[in-house]
Amino acid sequence: MSIFGSMKTAVSGMNAQANRLGTVSDNIANSSTTGYKEATTSFSSLVLPQGSGNYNSGGVETTIQYAISQQGNISYTTSTNDLAIQGSGFFVVSDAAGTPYMTRAGNFAPDSSGNLVNSAGFTLMGYSYGSGSPSVVVNGFNGLVPINVNQTGLTAVASTSGNLAGNLNSNDTAVTTAANVASANNSTATPSEKSSVVGYDSQGNAITYDVYYTKTAANTWDVAVYNHADATAGNTPFPYTPAASAFLGGGTMVFNANGQLTTTGTITPTAPLTVNPTAPQPIKIDMSGFTQLASGFTATGKVNGQAPNPVKSVTIGKDGTVSALYGDGSSKNLYRIPLATVASPDLLTLQSGNVYSANGQSGVTVTGFPQTGQFGYVQSGALEESNVDLASELTNMIEAQKSYTANSKVFQAGSELMDVLVNLQR
Repeated sequence: MSIFGSMKTAVSGMNAQANRLGTVSDNIANSSTTGYKEATTSFSSLVLPQGSGNYNSGGVETTIQYAISQQGNISYTTSTNDLAIQGSGFFVVSDAAGTPYMTRAGNFAPDSSGNLVNSAGFTLMGYSYGSGSPSVVVNGFNGLVPINVNQTGLTAVASTSGNLAGNLNSNDTAVTTAANVASANNSTATPSEKSSVVGYDSQGNAITYDVYYTKTAANTWDVAVYNHADATAGNTPFPYTPAASAFLGGGTMVFNANGQLTTTGTITPTAPLTVNPTAPQPIKIDMSGFTQLASGFTATGKVNGQAPNPVKSVTIGKDGTVSALYGDGSSKNLYRIPLATVASPDLLTLQSGNVYSANGQSGVTVTGFPQTGQFGYVQSGALEESNVDLASELTNMIEAQKSYTANSKVFQAGSELMDVLVNLQR
């Protein structure tokens, strides 16, 4: 056995315990860091080739591991911009250079531009609803934009579609004179039934659509749509003058013997814009929900679009949908926050700012929306705490200290033996 070997072994033991103390100090320092994941030191023996009758002491090696997949406790806050993930997944964030990372640190707050940025300076990324309902890029971060909650001022949305549903009374008397059908655009029209819905032009001006239903034959109904603004007060039962601009559009609904609609039931009227009367605004109205039964007339419906409204607040749902809530109680989807993960989260590469990047050992990044597949859900007004157990860390610190001292004693003993050998020549 080499005395030098034993001293080198003791040095490796001290280095290993120093590494352990390093992880303990990091864990204790970050015990209050949002989303921080505990670091641990694993030991493995280093064995040297052995000679006959001689023992060559080896040493110890250390590897650092992170409990990234272990979720911390959830604490609730008063800020709706604070986000926690319940279950699997990571937020996708970006640094100032646009490089994407993953993190569990959801302590976000709006910056000067309204983008949600966490305490480490990373911007939360998501998909915009600007071009319709977004779809996720499952194997990358393409298409992601910063989540911006600075939704100030008034917003108006033009109507493009709607629906009407109800029942047309099969016992209504048919109007057999063509000039008296509502779509003929004559003031002598005698429609069977009427309903109205409200839509909006591009500047938020309300447009009331008067929808007339005229039974023209058994199981057949004429549908005509007019702009209520063109009505003449006092004219009954049909208050419109026979002007070309009054009639907006219509169609025909045909029912079978059971009172079920057999035609498409879709009409596309156009209404002049208040801001530009010469530019018609089409709106597609789905009427497939109508039946024709021997019962009174009923009609319900709605049209999309929005009158000018201030944004009251911005909310974030469990499925990651970021929505603007307006003063009239309506809402509009703005963004959807995705989550990302890898096959081996504990092997992710840790970067400064409590963020992670994928590598060859962790596996490729998989992206998806919250509450789908393997992903958990987003909890607004909450934060994930560090998963560090202070009691365990203090225990580990004491153990590392004692082990370091014991290794130093081995080194000291070897040094004393070397002194004995050196003194033999005297």
